[in-house]
Amino acid sequence: MENRVAVLAIIVRDTGAVLTLNELLHRYGEHIIGRMGLPCRDRGLRLISVALDAPGDVISALSGKIGRLPGVTAKTVYAPEDALR
Repeated sequence: MENRVAVLAIIVRDTGAVLTLNELLHRYGEHIIGRMGLPCRDRGLRLISVALDAPGDVISALSGKIGRLPGVTAKTVYAPEDALR
């Protein structure tokens, strides 16, 4: 399967999920190009963006696992396939 480039946007509302979230990101580390986290203290949120270069099923699996964590929302945006040539 061909690799895709994507950005995974993660919003953490429950800090109790952070340990599991970090473990998941570590497990998929070989596919992560970079990541940035920003605290949004006034709203009690943590905003994280993760850039990925991986097969589509790997990106979907990571996004799904993160999205099932309590208090966490995850959405993925894929680069257009023709933009990668």
